[in-house]
Amino acid sequence: MSASSPAEAARSPGHAFASVFALLGPHLQELDRFLHSQLSAFEPEIRAMADYCIDTSGKRIRPALAFLSGWRGPDRVSPDLVRVAAVVELVHLATLVHDDIMDEAEVRRSRRTAAREYGATAAVLLGDALFAHALNLATQFPTTEVCSAVSESTRRVCAGEIMPTLRRGSTNITRADYQRIIDLKTAELFRVSCFLGARLAGFSAEYVDAVSRFGRHLGIAYQIYDDLADFFGEEKRVGKTLGTDLASGKLTLPLLQLMERLGPAEREILTAEILGQRPVQHGLHFRQMQEHGIFASVSGEVMSEVEAAAAALEPWPDEAPTALLLGLCDVLRSQVAALQPGS
Repeated sequence: MSASSPAEAARSPGHAFASVFALLGPHLQELDRFLHSQLSAFEPEIRAMADYCIDTSGKRIRPALAFLSGWRGPDRVSPDLVRVAAVVELVHLATLVHDDIMDEAEVRRSRRTAAREYGATAAVLLGDALFAHALNLATQFPTTEVCSAVSESTRRVCAGEIMPTLRRGSTNITRADYQRIIDLKTAELFRVSCFLGARLAGFSAEYVDAVSRFGRHLGIAYQIYDDLADFFGEEKRVGKTLGTDLASGKLTLPLLQLMERLGPAEREILTAEILGQRPVQHGLHFRQMQEHGIFASVSGEVMSEVEAAAAALEPWPDEAPTALLLGLCDVLRSQVAALQPGS
């Protein structure tokens, strides 16, 4: 493969994001058309609300995973992959609507969240409607496998959201608990996106399994990155409300590591903030994270998962999706580097 090929370009640091998503341009355009065509399936009273969510969907990395995992070349946009990409995107949008309600977030993708636009009560039901339509689309495949996989993953994602919700305002969360939560709430949808893309494209069972493992590790890495961005990101760059984890009493890996490294008096103050007993001091804890090397430690955890994702595909260098999926590892590496204080 020449250095100028699309797959090699996708793996070039600094150009990974643009190259991968430029390559997927026709696929994402078809997805956008398909999603907007689905608005007529919603009741007239909520079509504008559903449209608002679709237009606030960001980078669409989960559909990208489905497209790339089923990649057979740039010249053919498979209708099955477009449909399954729409299914996973609608499930993801539903989780975002619910997330923003629980986090009391103001901004998502540089726009007001659905909860702020329509109210929390209406937004809960809107998220449910998006879930329901995703499952309806999944039933339209000739086999029940897609619907079975999506419904199981949806349940697991919801379980992953319930667990931290029940423990908000508590410090009784271990690293193992955190790992379990992000495996369910984020990595599961990454995994099933890869699984369905490769499965629908007709790849071997062994390769489908490898791609699924890739997706799971990438999803874990992405969630840890997202939790890191909540403290080290800039809202204008990231495009959503930041600082919500501590404010909502949610213990993530940066906070867990900070708790482990603080002295007793400082830990007591942070614990009181997590329990909602005193105002949150974001500036103080950001400085503490810098002093205790939290960025380097947590970003190292992201890189470990990225390397595990890449290792899953090492035995399959000649399959068409491999190099392109590995390009997503470079995308995430670049995003982590952009969070580096002073970058």
